[in-house]
Amino acid sequence: QVQLVESGGGLVQAGGSLRLSCAASATIFSTNTMGWYRQAPGKQRELVADIARGGSTNYAEAVKGRFTISRDNAKNTVYLQMNSLKPEDTGVYYCNARRLGIIRAPENYWGQGTQVTVSS
Repeated sequence: QVQLVESGGGLVQAGGSLRLSCAASATIFSTNTMGWYRQAPGKQRELVADIARGGSTNYAEAVKGRFTISRDNAKNTVYLQMNSLKPEDTGVYYCNARRLGIIRAPENYWGQGTQVTVSS
């Protein structure tokens, strides 16, 4: 069964905006840190942003001030608002849910990925 469902990718011009959405199961959403990663061809997958259960956030240096991660607890959904997009933001964006598992068993889930292409 699909546990993370992504949407919102597409083609935009430089300077434009997109909002990505990731819907998770209630159990996964409530017990894991949610995040967005991206991967360009020939490059490693990298963290874009994440948000913990308590609401604290982390951002990659390259997207600070341009991207905002948020969560809707009622909808079990995490969002990534991407503004002032640049061609170097192009890649496949993946939703992720994970926890270290210090006390509970560790978990690590990935969505199917959604393509974001920014033209110059």
